[in-house]
Amino acid sequence: MLERYGHGGDLRTAEETFGFPARQFIDFSSNMNPFGPPDGVRRALVHYAEQIDRYPDPAVRGLRTKLAQLHRVDEQSILIGNGAAELIDLVVRALRPAVTALAYPCFTEYGDAVMKTGGSITPIMLSADNDFVLNSSMIDSEADFYMIGSPNNPTGQLVDPALIMKLLYNGATVVVDEAFMDFVPEEESYTLLREAASHERLFVIRSMTKFYAVPGIRLGYMVGAPHKISELRRLQVPWSVNSLAQQIGEAVLEEKDYASRTMNWLLEERPWLIGKLEALGFRVIPGKVNYLLVRLPDIPGLTAAGLQHEMGRMGILIRDASHFIGLDESYCRFAVKLRHQNEWLLEALDRSLSKFREAATR
Repeated sequence: MLERYGHGGDLRTAEETFGFPARQFIDFSSNMNPFGPPDGVRRALVHYAEQIDRYPDPAVRGLRTKLAQLHRVDEQSILIGNGAAELIDLVVRALRPAVTALAYPCFTEYGDAVMKTGGSITPIMLSADNDFVLNSSMIDSEADFYMIGSPNNPTGQLVDPALIMKLLYNGATVVVDEAFMDFVPEEESYTLLREAASHERLFVIRSMTKFYAVPGIRLGYMVGAPHKISELRRLQVPWSVNSLAQQIGEAVLEEKDYASRTMNWLLEERPWLIGKLEALGFRVIPGKVNYLLVRLPDIPGLTAAGLQHEMGRMGILIRDASHFIGLDESYCRFAVKLRHQNEWLLEALDRSLSKFREAATR
């Protein structure tokens, strides 16, 4: 199982499982920008060598200032963290909700964070019949705390901001994980980041590593009401964000051409790949971002784990989505990559599916 530690992108496990060195895999199991880090990251790395003997800024002031200017919010409403994962854990640890509502399938670390604090979970089970879209008719919960992914991982579906505002109006506290919002062309219509800066029961979390393809540095941020952010900051481990991450974060925010290039690529490549996958017999959930949740073709004996193993033997890694609560063994997740990489994915899928069809007829 490649998701031994609960995530995609585990190249060490892939090496141990399939016997190839990490550099030989094409990794569709993690959802990074396929263009790789922008040029500003490389320049920051060179510059950093001259500063590695200095402590990082404990208040992350340079990056906070740039993010505040970008989103037009108060600097005091922003908390920088060691990846979105730290901030998910931190906000739950700080607020210690007794009952948390989670809409499944969703990012596994929401539930992990709740269980660490001894809280309980009220599940909201999303349905394949409506493409795993969360709507108000599904919310009939006594929970006063919600963690919601928008776009959701693994479905890629966005949540109507009006639904979240309704939860807030009814007295709930809501944490919205917008880790993949940078990939959404209609971002301004869906993000609640600016609302969070002035609402004491709304928190929005963003990742900086996925859009800019720097997952190794761990960098994310949270936006909330300034007095709430101040409370969270007091609970955060000192120097949580190292100086290299801070400098890279500042550098990537200057990469306007890179961001435009990424959006233009995704607007073309995503529908192209969806069409090709559907031609192979996959049912693609119509999300909005740089990954696709798919249901496998109806072939006897075909499972997500089996397809993952067959693809891995060819050096292509995919995500077995059956490990997400609410999905069964018929679901996989694929990242959207560059055209030549996507063509390799499609060729390997075609070959793998043919093997399963042949086995089913024996």
